[in-house]
Amino acid sequence: MRHAFNLSPDQIKEAIGDEGYFVIAGPTASGKSALALALANAVSGTIVNADSMQIYADLRVITARPSEADEAAAPHSLYGVMDGAERASVARWLEMVATEVAAIRAAGRVPILTGGTGMYVNAAMQGIASIPDVPADLHANISARLKKIGGAAFRAELMDLDPVTATRLFDGDSQRLVRAMGVVQATGRSISDWQQDPHQGMLSGTAVTIGVLPPREVLYERINARFDAMIADGALDEVAALGARQLDPGLPVMKALGVRELLAYQAGTMRLDEAGTLAKRDSRHYAKRQMTWLRNNFNTRFVLNEKFSESFLKNIFSHLLKTD
Repeated sequence: MRHAFNLSPDQIKEAIGDEGYFVIAGPTASGKSALALALANAVSGTIVNADSMQIYADLRVITARPSEADEAAAPHSLYGVMDGAERASVARWLEMVATEVAAIRAAGRVPILTGGTGMYVNAAMQGIASIPDVPADLHANISARLKKIGGAAFRAELMDLDPVTATRLFDGDSQRLVRAMGVVQATGRSISDWQQDPHQGMLSGTAVTIGVLPPREVLYERINARFDAMIADGALDEVAALGARQLDPGLPVMKALGVRELLAYQAGTMRLDEAGTLAKRDSRHYAKRQMTWLRNNFNTRFVLNEKFSESFLKNIFSHLLKTD
């Protein structure tokens, strides 16, 4: 996807500095990929994944990873680089992204981070506290406890130990609930306490932040249509292959949107139309939470709230370069 709007190296340096980089954040199905591709072509950029599910090799279709055609149109990094049996974390991603960004800059290209995982985006721009890993056996025991008593009761227990984190999370956020409980039990300090320590690992340079926030009704229509397209593009076979691996259901990859419902369909416990209805609903709820996070936590410099057009990029660089 080559666009007519392209900046020279001197213009790019003037606009964002020697170590500047872009961050494109937005909810699922908002149109981040189209914007990232156009931006990459305009500034000789490399697109870097900041989505916690698109990092897994097992799921290209159901997580809406960039297509092979997209990857051929501009360099992409950190997509599909982890096996589903592995457990991704913010800390691990931050280590990988630091290495990738250094290589991108050394090649004379501009890093363009894009994704909808708020913790990843925050970590890149602000760093993270050095919170120790939770021992595997403790993690397993806590996961079993959550499964036994349910999210509401588990979050009530966490409230006694880490009220700040428990208040911020919701009952269905099992991964973060287990992580928070594991940290406080393993270290004697809550995650909220650890997070007050000085943060480390943030990327050098200035981030030019772009928020993609289409109207809610438009976003929900895109989510519904995209799931139907995923089914047509092979999501059923992809999820079946993942299920055949018989991985721990507590692994992050098994919690990707749509996986649980399509596995239920393949097990004969749910009709396909029911699976689609539930997966679309969960995706809409997730998008709503993402939009709330963006509005409350992401310092957006430029906002795209319509369908992407080349004029949007021109307006950004007119502002950055202080030209009309």
